[in-house]
Amino acid sequence: MQISDLRIALTSGNYNYVRDGANRALNNLVGWLLDRGAAVRVYAPVVAEPAFAPTGDLVAVRSVPLPFRPEYQVPLGLGAAKRDIDAFKPNIMHLSSPELLGHSTLRYAKSRKLPVLASVHTRFETYFRYYGIGFLEPLGVAIQRRFYQQCDAIVAPSDSMADVLREERMNADVGIWSRGIDRDVFNPARRSLDWRRSLGIADDDFVIAFFGRIVLEKGIDVFGDVIVELKRRGIAHKVLVIGDGPARDTFAAQVPEAIFAGHQAGTDLGRAIASADLLLQPSVTETFGNVTSEAMACALPVVGADATGTRSLVTHGVTGALIAPRDIAGYADAIAHYADDCTAAHAAGKAGERVADGYTWDAVNGTLAAKYIDIIARRRAAGKG
Repeated sequence: MQISDLRIALTSGNYNYVRDGANRALNNLVGWLLDRGAAVRVYAPVVAEPAFAPTGDLVAVRSVPLPFRPEYQVPLGLGAAKRDIDAFKPNIMHLSSPELLGHSTLRYAKSRKLPVLASVHTRFETYFRYYGIGFLEPLGVAIQRRFYQQCDAIVAPSDSMADVLREERMNADVGIWSRGIDRDVFNPARRSLDWRRSLGIADDDFVIAFFGRIVLEKGIDVFGDVIVELKRRGIAHKVLVIGDGPARDTFAAQVPEAIFAGHQAGTDLGRAIASADLLLQPSVTETFGNVTSEAMACALPVVGADATGTRSLVTHGVTGALIAPRDIAGYADAIAHYADDCTAAHAAGKAGERVADGYTWDAVNGTLAAKYIDIIARRRAAGKG
């Protein structure tokens, strides 16, 4: 079987209406598969003003706004889209999130005896911690286990996340679908002193970046506490926030002297990241950490939480520092080291750039395509597909 023989029905709770690392990866994958002759059809919520145009054919599924976070949609299942999938005649289903749409798709696949692969993009169970209902986390793990164990295989974006999934007995077949980096966009040559100056940043200022969607689950509380600790110690720095999100006002109150550059895209995003001097990444919800890899590609040292995703990218003492997730003093110590020693910061940044060179979209998407083919072949050999 060749890639051009694949007919993939992909379901997503957020394919393009809010930009994030997960749907950037999915859109990249769809484009890569289509370029190689595969047939792909995507089923996801559709809104009037999406964050970006979808790659490939996108079929709407019924959804409602998420209470208290209306920028997100809750898909209510496949519904009438089942007829479209029947007409498309997929030979494999790809599920990208374990919500109502994912469960509906899993039931559909079982009824048609179709093989199923699920990709894991986010540690949804950890979100409970940020909204005062952390006691529900074990329930979240159990629900996800019941979902993922019904799939033929699951893939995680990093070794550290795959280890967690194996420990939690999510599935007997846990593979890796990593993430690629566009080195034309993310590289040290994008650094611009003129752009820094336009924001009021002096050439010799040490700039600590926050990069990503501004939401509680990205650890903005820890980021703010670290900045307070650096100020208490008298460590000179500037804070550059790259991105936007519903918790912007909360974050601005925590880091009142920060420079908010807003949402950036394309080469502007590469310029913004490369124009910082260090990435502080306190999130524990990552499964890979696109922001981390893209900062490394721009030769920034990374001080991050010793948690899934970041742990697979950052080597402590080589490309940056891994810190216990809520160790404020530990984060401050590591940042102070790089702020005081530009030679060490440069060496860590260059080491990170060399790591980033190993992440190409051709390699990671080719691995996933091979996994599709393997699952289909196994099903057919067992007489189940």
